[in-house]
Amino acid sequence: MTDSPVQVIRQAIGNHPDPETGRSIESMGQLLAISVDQEKVNVEVALSTHSMPILDDFREALESKIVAALPGSNPEIKISTHNRPPVRLGQIALRAKSVIVVGSGKGGVGKSTVAASIALTLQRLGSKVGLLDADVYGPSIPQLLGLSGRPAVNATKRIEPIKLNGQMPVMSMGFLVEPDQAVIWRGPMLHGSINQFLSDTDWGELDYLIIDMPPGTGDVALTLSQAIPIAGSVIVCTPQEVALLDAVKAISMFRKVNIPILGMVENMSGFLCPDCGKTYDIFGRGGARTKSDETNVPFLGCLPIDITLRTAGDEGRLAEVIDQDERARAPLEAVTKAMVRELASQTLQRPAQGTTLPVL
Repeated sequence: MTDSPVQVIRQAIGNHPDPETGRSIESMGQLLAISVDQEKVNVEVALSTHSMPILDDFREALESKIVAALPGSNPEIKISTHNRPPVRLGQIALRAKSVIVVGSGKGGVGKSTVAASIALTLQRLGSKVGLLDADVYGPSIPQLLGLSGRPAVNATKRIEPIKLNGQMPVMSMGFLVEPDQAVIWRGPMLHGSINQFLSDTDWGELDYLIIDMPPGTGDVALTLSQAIPIAGSVIVCTPQEVALLDAVKAISMFRKVNIPILGMVENMSGFLCPDCGKTYDIFGRGGARTKSDETNVPFLGCLPIDITLRTAGDEGRLAEVIDQDERARAPLEAVTKAMVRELASQTLQRPAQGTTLPVL
């Protein structure tokens, strides 16, 4: 007795891994419906908001498996939202599925702009995102996003973060000190402030908490590695050799504190002149890709020098430009999707640790 077309499709896609957990979509209750009407195949699958940035990849993979199982079929995949709340991380109250740190070996490479842009892009692609500015000595996230104000303490004695457009929670030392005042702290005070930002802030339920690290290889990485499980790190550098040397030190640091490396981003990679259309490699090009190959680190992509984004960051309009300017956000979107793909790939290699179940 031959299997029905519905059974054939179920066998073809039922074991496809959920990007968030690494487990099969059927075992996770995400394969909702299958119907076949001659060549027309309708499938409904649920995907968590954590995985929405790679929704197109997920859909294309399922379509390919269906066509391979039923040659000549015309699949249509409907994606709905799979509700899967995050669990608490470690011993603190933070509920986030993936904590991702964005670091660099040196300052001046655009790390904070990249961190903020990744957070904004993840949110735009459908995920629930928070942004923590852990650069205590030089907080720049408030300026990039045009945020100000002082966080309040709510009825549960937790810190209310400043919310961008009423949605994305953001926390930074820049909200707690005056713009012209310096933070002059030793290590223990820095350690305490980072832990307080993580545990005492009312972040809500997040798919991603993006953490903008301070430059260099100091105390903050060690503090974070001891406080919470880190899903991965992104290393930002520019193409010239002096920056790449410091990026290699950042790679070494993350490996020593057992923080997985999701990949390297080459920022300021070429400048496209808006007047003549010619590209100028002001800082060189391709150095980060070469170094990523040498160090066995994934390469997430290149971000060109973009006057629109630079101006938007200076004026506190970064979120507005990423939301409205397709040309400006395209390279950032490519990098962000590559990061999520790498996270899903690493999760697939350890499905038991990637599983997140609701807290009852």
